[in-house]
Amino acid sequence: MKSCMHLLVFFLLLIKTTSSQKTIKTLPGYPGPLPFKLETGYISVGEHDEKQLFYYFIESEGDPETDPLMFWLTGGPGCSGFSGLVIEIGPLTFDLATFDGSFPSFNINPYSWTKAASIIFIDAPVGTGFSYSNTPKSYPIYDTQSAKDNYMFLRKWLMKHPKFLKNRLYVAGDSYGGRITPMVALEIAKGNEAGLQPRMLLQGYIVGNPVTNDNDINERVPYAHRMALISDEYFQLAKSSCHGNYVDPDPNNYKCLYALQLVKKCTNGISNVQILEPKCAFLSPKPNDLLSSPVFIEDDPVDFLSLSKQGRPWCRNYNYVPTYIWANNDTVQEVLGIRKGTVPDWKRCKKTLSYESDVATATKYHQLLNEKGFQALVYSGDHDMIVPYMSTREWIRNFNLNVDDKWRPWYVGGQVAGYTEKYKNVNQAYITFATVKGGGHTAPEYKPKECLAMIDRWLSLSPL
Repeated sequence: MKSCMHLLVFFLLLIKTTSSQKTIKTLPGYPGPLPFKLETGYISVGEHDEKQLFYYFIESEGDPETDPLMFWLTGGPGCSGFSGLVIEIGPLTFDLATFDGSFPSFNINPYSWTKAASIIFIDAPVGTGFSYSNTPKSYPIYDTQSAKDNYMFLRKWLMKHPKFLKNRLYVAGDSYGGRITPMVALEIAKGNEAGLQPRMLLQGYIVGNPVTNDNDINERVPYAHRMALISDEYFQLAKSSCHGNYVDPDPNNYKCLYALQLVKKCTNGISNVQILEPKCAFLSPKPNDLLSSPVFIEDDPVDFLSLSKQGRPWCRNYNYVPTYIWANNDTVQEVLGIRKGTVPDWKRCKKTLSYESDVATATKYHQLLNEKGFQALVYSGDHDMIVPYMSTREWIRNFNLNVDDKWRPWYVGGQVAGYTEKYKNVNQAYITFATVKGGGHTAPEYKPKECLAMIDRWLSLSPL
């Protein structure tokens, strides 16, 4: 009996040290009490609970009891959930107009997706943001392991928050998170089928500007032609000589190599993340030409924090500077409940994360989910050349589903916000594809008003 009591005490201590949660009512940089409910914490995953995944949870600003629960996976891999929270779809944004390099302040984002859903923002995979591991054996991380860790996180989180078990559940993510999202959704579906507890009310999933397969890069050349960045002559030369392979051509195919040099010359000065914006002039640790840059989002250049905006054209990377100053502040970390000494240098996107992709394409996961009857929203900023909308639309069309709603504009405030097409299978499972006019990589950062309208309508089962 005594040994059993010792085991019980040890187990309770283990839970206490590997999982924690904290309700936060005020944040440094925001004046007064927060007008929404924020919780942060750690959930342990892994064979021996060695991985400590940090999260931010914000309850719906509508009706948390009936509104959906969204599990949000930021891209990268290695970009913090905090980036998704303050730069893309969360209720806070930094006051960039008054930011002068000192400690930043917050504004309320009127277009937060928490108007329509409760959202869990996770720092995943392990090593991202404030997440950490107790052992170096947790690295490297692979796609399949990342999906399993996220699934285990969500199971444990729901067991700690049982009141949300009755809410409709959607897994969502953008960029590289769009590759992991259908994998996590399929893990949930399989867990439900196997009778694992808790049973989750998964309804579908959402991916934005999603990294899916190698064709994401290959489609950049046709996209550049469609957007008038390369001439008809250059495109026809590349098309006829490269035979559709622009990423890994035959090294002896000199005609193709010449054509790609012409393409590169025309696109080198273009910002891949949003083709209409200035290309950042900072030195970057990775190449940024049209075909050699991967679909992974690189870390912000190491030197931009020390650079002044004065005398330089505006660059979107300046918008990310406040995240570093805020998240690396000792008082902020104490308020968030960060465990001391676990993350000495927080980064918005961690370029040095030990990560390897072991899934060549995510299309099989999308197809399986569609066959199982889950609904999907797939959206793309139409000025994104990292993952062109053309490559996303192509893999959807390759499923050979019935077109239920043909290509048409969708509107916000009486103006065209993008274009949409809706597909369904014999089981009435829909894939809704939407472009966001003027959106970059990723769309909500550039077009928050339109993206809130899009997600609100889709979650309400209304036409876009």
